[in-house]
Amino acid sequence: MKPPPFHYAAPTSVAEAVELLGAHADDEARVLAGGQSLVPLMNFRLAQPAHLIDLRRVEELTRIRTEGDTLVIGAMVRQSHAEHSPEVALTAPLLAEALGYVAHPPIRNSGTVGGSIAHADPAAELPAVALALEADLVVAGPQGSRTIPAADFFRGPFSTAIEPGEILTEVRVPRRGGGNADARSAGARRGEAFVEFARTHGNFALVGVACVIELDGDTVARASIALSGVAGAPVRADAAERALTGTVPDAASVRAAADAATAELAPSGDVHGSTETRTDIARSYLRRGIELALTRAQDRR
Repeated sequence: MKPPPFHYAAPTSVAEAVELLGAHADDEARVLAGGQSLVPLMNFRLAQPAHLIDLRRVEELTRIRTEGDTLVIGAMVRQSHAEHSPEVALTAPLLAEALGYVAHPPIRNSGTVGGSIAHADPAAELPAVALALEADLVVAGPQGSRTIPAADFFRGPFSTAIEPGEILTEVRVPRRGGGNADARSAGARRGEAFVEFARTHGNFALVGVACVIELDGDTVARASIALSGVAGAPVRADAAERALTGTVPDAASVRAAADAATAELAPSGDVHGSTETRTDIARSYLRRGIELALTRAQDRR
């Protein structure tokens, strides 16, 4: 299959890309990142942009760097680059682990971190990771740049807070401990884990769990848990976080946290699994994710 005809542009700066997007706003202009989602949609004629603005030549979007207590990942960083980046492994191991579940290596060699987040597929791994890591998403538009917390970024299936004419430029992840004095205390330890259930590796997951646990001594000082595949957008497991915080975790408290989280879920059923099946899987994988994050935090003595 082939896409319908379109005009093509390859700007070399964010400012030029934003200008092109605004100039062709009436022609359904679209931004092309890695193309792993948009190009198939175009080939099936489900997306028919008259103008395609390719960001691959915008070098300022292809870098990973640190700014103080923040890891900054350019929106055009390839998923395979982030997966194997020492900076990501040190600062956001949750992201590195989740990237290993994204499709297959050839896809990750082309797909971008920002492209996956901006696409906002409810089953995708990276939106849930951004939510669990409490990342900030930076977008640029005609009025300049603005920063959107991940908690406010995802609006629904394939829908985000990016306004017409804006482009996602950066993903900003607080470094481990951030500015939290408690998390930097001598007894503070942190574990991160990503787990998911898919019928075969690389397929879209029915349920994914991104989990961050911080321990102060033997007590859970903080928990940040997000799920994919259970709603129209990634969701925070607030009930599980509340159930865990302040406890000395054991099998019973982990089970109670997973039960509390799934009690608030009502995933839509489809040919891949009923509502009850998805809820049961979510409960099981919540326990797995929490237990794995706890084990990793406890091992950092």
